[in-house]
Amino acid sequence: VATALVLHLAVLSRLRVFGVMPDLMLLLAVAAGLTGGPSSGSAMGFVSGMAVDLFLDTPFGLSALVFTLVGFAVGTVGTGILRASWWIPILTAFVASAAGEVLFALAGAMVGEGQMVTGRLIVIAPVVGVLNAVLAPVAVRLAAWALARSSATGAYVG
Repeated sequence: VATALVLHLAVLSRLRVFGVMPDLMLLLAVAAGLTGGPSSGSAMGFVSGMAVDLFLDTPFGLSALVFTLVGFAVGTVGTGILRASWWIPILTAFVASAAGEVLFALAGAMVGEGQMVTGRLIVIAPVVGVLNAVLAPVAVRLAAWALARSSATGAYVG
């Protein structure tokens, strides 16, 4: 998570398409949900969300809440999906990332951050979805490696 946070803040923050950057921390929750199920997805969503919340001007815990819900949802839906097709993780990352951005804005509006729900959200959600979908194959492989490694060492996976 720490490595992903540094990569997210230092490198990916400079990669912008239409003024929008990928959300690597949300992608961590999606990848963990795909590879480890709902408990791993929600645990990774919470940890990655809390980590990125330290650097945002939004209410503390908002990212953690949204990423936890997205990781859990992906893990729950992912357990019932046939993973034989190579494009399933890419499509899942696109849909979950776009939905996560919309959910983040709506949750922010519910706690008094009404400026998060604007017409620009129509651009932000699909662009984040596409950028995260491009990064998804690498993220899913890394999540599978990390989850397998942590279960082999006896560490709590979630």
